[in-house]
Amino acid sequence: MTMTTSIATPPPLLRFAGIHTHYGPAQVHFDVNLEVRPGQIVSLLGGNASGKSTSMKLILGLHKPTAGDVQIDGVSTLKLSTPQIIRLGVASVPEARRLFGAMTVRENLLMGAFTRNPHRERTAIAEDYERMLTLFPRVKERLHALAGTLSGGEQQMVAMARALMGRPRLICMDEPTMGLSPRYVDHVLDLIAQVNATGVSVFMVEQNASLALRIAHHGYVLQNGRIVLSGPARELLHDARIRSAYLGGEAA
Repeated sequence: MTMTTSIATPPPLLRFAGIHTHYGPAQVHFDVNLEVRPGQIVSLLGGNASGKSTSMKLILGLHKPTAGDVQIDGVSTLKLSTPQIIRLGVASVPEARRLFGAMTVRENLLMGAFTRNPHRERTAIAEDYERMLTLFPRVKERLHALAGTLSGGEQQMVAMARALMGRPRLICMDEPTMGLSPRYVDHVLDLIAQVNATGVSVFMVEQNASLALRIAHHGYVLQNGRIVLSGPARELLHDARIRSAYLGGEAA
């Protein structure tokens, strides 16, 4: 008799399972299901007040759903604090970067390693610091400048480098190109792709659908709190519904 061995499929790195979310009596999410697989860039598209930013808060434990589950590697995060979720390998690049403006760029970078043991990981932290300066040469040029004096594009690079100092498996990016000059937009998107190529998964909320889908593997469209469309990013980029709603001049 021939025996077959089944190989279990690993759980998604991030999973929303039947999420319903409220702010008081107002419902934001209606049965939202989505996932990010290891190694993927996943883009979440949607108009204003569609529930995109709340989705980010759910991942980080800053807001809890009223029903459903948020999972990292198959582990529910509903009873975990934000620091506990970060220690599972999650990092965030928030909207508007939120750097420590009165601290230097170098100090901001080192703050990204706050969850790591400075005694046991001293060498690894130093290696990651040097790696960030190689990946973000403009950051290296501005190391001793106060973060609050940087341009929007420079601040975005520092925020990305700071997040990566925690050695995350998943990095969540909220509107990474918002407020950037055209010369920085393509550069930041290229950097996101480079970060992903190192093995870090990316969950990205982005106002520009064409940019987001250009570098993503998979996309979801959130409308009035419901997922109305999902699929491979290249297919969505050429989907008539996406082009009509988001690529004809309306911001995502």
